[in-house]
Amino acid sequence: MLTLVDQLAAWLGPGGAPFAVATVVGASGSVPRPVGTAMAVRADGAVIGSLSGGCVEAAVHAAALDAIAARECHRETFGWSDDDAFAVGLTCGGSLEVHVQPVRPGDDGDPGAVALAELAAGEDAPAALVRRLDVARPTAVVLELPEPGGDIGPRGSDNSLRGLVDDGALPAVAAQVDAVLRAGGAATVHAAPGVDDGGCTPDDEPVTLLVETRLAPPRFVVVGAGDFAGALIRAVRLLGYRVTLVDAREVFADPRRFPQADEVVVDWPDRYLAAEAEAGRLDARTAVAVLTHDAKFDVPTLRLALGLPLAYVGAMGSRRSHAQRLEALRAEGVTPEALARLRSPIGLDLGAVTPEEVAVSVVAELVAVRHGRAAALPLSRTDGPLHAAPAVPRDDHSKEGSRWT
Repeated sequence: MLTLVDQLAAWLGPGGAPFAVATVVGASGSVPRPVGTAMAVRADGAVIGSLSGGCVEAAVHAAALDAIAARECHRETFGWSDDDAFAVGLTCGGSLEVHVQPVRPGDDGDPGAVALAELAAGEDAPAALVRRLDVARPTAVVLELPEPGGDIGPRGSDNSLRGLVDDGALPAVAAQVDAVLRAGGAATVHAAPGVDDGGCTPDDEPVTLLVETRLAPPRFVVVGAGDFAGALIRAVRLLGYRVTLVDAREVFADPRRFPQADEVVVDWPDRYLAAEAEAGRLDARTAVAVLTHDAKFDVPTLRLALGLPLAYVGAMGSRRSHAQRLEALRAEGVTPEALARLRSPIGLDLGAVTPEEVAVSVVAELVAVRHGRAAALPLSRTDGPLHAAPAVPRDDHSKEGSRWT
């Protein structure tokens, strides 16, 4: 729905005809459009947007008209069937799950109409639209997000989500919503079956929401073009980052070596970071990983990065290299408070050796930092909700001869 806000503005005026918005909320296999893609159908048959480029549009059009008539939301799944020649399906072989929600323009009691009007009035200001997918009643809540450079803050969506989710499911859902807000893009989140939702859903049904953000993906800047950089680029892409590789050595910084990087830049890393910061393209969600193992690159880059309000700054190297870097950074005037933000040696202690293993350890540390985990423990050694406040260590394992501190 969020992707169509500008186009739907003309349909939202008083006296406008009812319409329905069909949104991709799940996709598997080879499908043409990602989660969050939307198509709107007005009661008179007019259409805005597309879901699949043609192969399921007619069926979605009919489902939208049904939702307008019933004034209720519903979900439908479209896939390919070799057994039924008349089945509506995707010739690419994948499957799409589509949520269809009716909207009544000018009706102050219609949450979709109210949310769309609010988003349209906000133009391009950072915001998120959150809707329940597991109930028939139309729902929509707009979350205001800080401008780039501001911190969303942990659990920042709790109060706004109370209009969608009862207190029993709120902690689990809010933590996952905040994770999507930090990453940008669109995603569905779930509270596990059995979570108390005040009777809104059966005990065996998960609370399911769609979160759509009007926020660019966070950035990850990798400094140093080597095998470890290639593995890290592949790993952080899974978290939704826009990845830049920068290295001053043109012979190594070859885009053909790093096809999964969004961009490969040949420049001195500190000069590149300074220019990006000056242009406002680095913010409180940005992560920087320095993998060069060369003081002439490492020290100027880390000095600059630690002076910026970034989410994560890490550097690869041995304990000896780390000690030498700290000494050089202190000589450059970096404060103890800034040095305390440096993740070096980079990554969690997983025993990682290969580039791929090291990439996993870095991504694990990055996720822990995202969610405010000062220490990462095996879930089997903790108690409490998995997606709420940081889990607390259990003290009942002394009989196993283990001690977690």
